[in-house]
Amino acid sequence: MIVTSAVRHAAAGSAALLFVLPVPAAVASPAPTVSSLSSAVGEPTPPVRGHVDPARLDRSGVQVQPLAGAPRLPSASALSWVVADASTGEVLAARNAHRKLPPASTLKALFALTALPHHDASEQHTVADSELTGIGAGSSLVGIKEGYTYKVSDLWNGVFLSSGNDAVHVLAAMNGGWDSMARKMQEKARSLGANDTHVVSPDGYDAPGQVSSAYDLAVFGRAGLQDPAFVRYCSTRYADFPAGSWSYGIANTNRLLTGENGVDRYPGLIGIKNGYTSNAGNTLVSAAKRGDRTLVVSVMNPQEGGGYAVYEEARSLLDWGFEAAERVRPVGSLLPERPKAEADARAVAAGAETGAAPAGEAGTKDAPAKGTPSQGTPAQNAPARNAPASGPSAKEAPAQDPSAPGDPAQGAPAQAGRSGGDPGEAAAAAAPDVSAGLPLGLIGAACAAALALWGWRRRSGAGDSGQE
Repeated sequence: MIVTSAVRHAAAGSAALLFVLPVPAAVASPAPTVSSLSSAVGEPTPPVRGHVDPARLDRSGVQVQPLAGAPRLPSASALSWVVADASTGEVLAARNAHRKLPPASTLKALFALTALPHHDASEQHTVADSELTGIGAGSSLVGIKEGYTYKVSDLWNGVFLSSGNDAVHVLAAMNGGWDSMARKMQEKARSLGANDTHVVSPDGYDAPGQVSSAYDLAVFGRAGLQDPAFVRYCSTRYADFPAGSWSYGIANTNRLLTGENGVDRYPGLIGIKNGYTSNAGNTLVSAAKRGDRTLVVSVMNPQEGGGYAVYEEARSLLDWGFEAAERVRPVGSLLPERPKAEADARAVAAGAETGAAPAGEAGTKDAPAKGTPSQGTPAQNAPARNAPASGPSAKEAPAQDPSAPGDPAQGAPAQAGRSGGDPGEAAAAAAPDVSAGLPLGLIGAACAAALALWGWRRRSGAGDSGQE
């Protein structure tokens, strides 16, 4: 009875241990969280602005959404105009923003965006006679002569200050030729989301089919403000232009910048470019800074007030924009739509068909994990008008990280390696936990103790009764 009781007690104790002691799982380190995945590819994308309906800018007439206390829009006779925040790209108000009109020399802003990055300012170039052929009759000129050597910075002063078509022809020849430059400008416009522009003559000279819009001109102006060289040239009021052994002074034809011909200078004006042809009328894209805010305004073909009305209408729109900036809801955006949204949608659809988790579900920089609040990405929320993106522009568009982490379901050790963790820690995490064998060891020890006690009792009992 004593032996039977001891065995019973040992078995009961072993069973109790099985129920009381926890059983650790032999697993690797826990799967990384969404935040750890995000940190593996850099800082998370910040929240974007609220949704803005880009279709509003397709409507004719004036578009504005005033809030309480908003100032009244000034009267402007221009066929088309836009007022936008240069930092955010938000369009504060517009009239016929996408109406296609001849741009005149404001198209030189797009020419500069396309050609300016390809030559250093100090580079020198000797002009060939062939580079000055084909300049339209009545063109504005800075006075470039064949056989003369000019610095690239001199040529750009000729473009921005004197609106010199001769300077444009020389710079175009340095960048692949006239027709090639027109194609490059067209590609640049599309990459910025400027879909109204059709380039025929890179200098802005009237040509059949050559058009742009107040929206596109504002896009070009905003993009130019991100290039210090562009800003330096477009905001220069006066410069000396070389003519062999001597030089002569040239003045910027933007009267808001120089304050000439009875037009008062606008405080804080940055530039950008004015234009005129008999077909286009007067056109202007300007930017100005007041405090920590920069606005860009484009005005095309005022119908009243004479040749300088374009400056006065731009002035009144800039004044309104600075006063109304916090008191209106945006009616559109200058930012191009990012094509990545479409690619993400295709990836999700493909994942649904195959049963595989798309990369976005793992919580990458551009797509938070399922079940987590989405901050939104520019690709999904940035308002724009059927625009392919480039970049910063688009510009600016940020490059996507090709090393986005994979699905956590593919195994924790792989995730640990991808997130840049210590390889030794990852190997240790992959090894089974030795504590998983602890309950079996205790049960074996308890059974061994019970058997030892039973044997001792038996020997003691045999000595007393003589039985084996």
